[in-house]
Amino acid sequence: MSTAVPARESAAERPLAWPRGVVPTRLGPFSVRIEIGAVVVTVLALLAAVAVGAWSLTVGDDQFGTEQVLEVLRGTADDGTYRVIVEWRLSRIVLAIVAGGALAVSGALFQSITRNPLGSPDIIGFSSGAYTGALVIALFTTGTALQTSIGALVGGLLTGAFVYLLAYKGGASGMRIIVVGIGVSLFLSAANTWMLTTLSLDEAVTAASWSAGDLSNLGWGEAVPTFIGLAICLPVALWFATDMRMLEMGDDSGRGLGVRAETVRALMLVVGVVLVSIVTAAAGPIAFVALAAPQLAMRLARTPGVRILPSLAVGSLLLVTSDLISKTVIAPNELPVGVVTLVLGGAYLVWLLAGFSRKARS
Repeated sequence: MSTAVPARESAAERPLAWPRGVVPTRLGPFSVRIEIGAVVVTVLALLAAVAVGAWSLTVGDDQFGTEQVLEVLRGTADDGTYRVIVEWRLSRIVLAIVAGGALAVSGALFQSITRNPLGSPDIIGFSSGAYTGALVIALFTTGTALQTSIGALVGGLLTGAFVYLLAYKGGASGMRIIVVGIGVSLFLSAANTWMLTTLSLDEAVTAASWSAGDLSNLGWGEAVPTFIGLAICLPVALWFATDMRMLEMGDDSGRGLGVRAETVRALMLVVGVVLVSIVTAAAGPIAFVALAAPQLAMRLARTPGVRILPSLAVGSLLLVTSDLISKTVIAPNELPVGVVTLVLGGAYLVWLLAGFSRKARS
């Protein structure tokens, strides 16, 4: 007695098997893979950032209650309350959310480029380069806000180009970028220290305070340009996000799928440098947000690699929370927000390296 064996389906006849937690969606001519975990983390982190920001509106030398914040929203508050909440505190909170998101997107791009969780602009020298550009402006010009912004942007871009060219050898591998970037970062840190000694006492104190990363005394004049920079760079990063994920499998695999590896890598390098430079120009070099946010978002969302939007949301939450801590931990005095992120980021880096050590032993 013979048993009928069903014919095996051909690959073309089988339905496409998507990974668990991934929903295929079609938007016009585009096919999009929506990762549920990434969407959930993005939404929850952004809501948490807004909630922390709302709480931060009530914290400071002048204590305000929920009712006074609502009066500002309704337009019935007095001029003094409006000035403190909207012009001083709200602008600072918006800057923290936007700057945290920009740093996190920059970190996600660099970690994807280098295929290494240590690939961060503050580790491989781009934050130091932007700070160097700003110090050069302070040393040789009157140092207006526009001049400082241009100096930070030019310094970051020149540092990025220098690191890329030194690391290029038939292609710029991730490990070479990291190693060269660390060396360049050390050199620039020494140059920055020397330039601080050549400034006048008042200028040196101001520059040293700014070098820690500080959001106090900043307003809409810094928040709006940072938002515009993020609004321009984010769509470019999202457009090339799929190409970046293909390159994470290796340049040969990416090229086999039609990705121009070096072109995409160089373009994303420029976008990442621009993002970190505009934040540095506004608030100084803020450490470790770019390093920690993409990795935390990846672990929370359980995605196979770093993702841009979850990283942005977690970065915003990290920086606005750090800013709240900086205002309250030694109240009525304040810490520079960069000191708080440095402490939190240092603890995260120790945890990350300990995880690498455990994996190496196992």
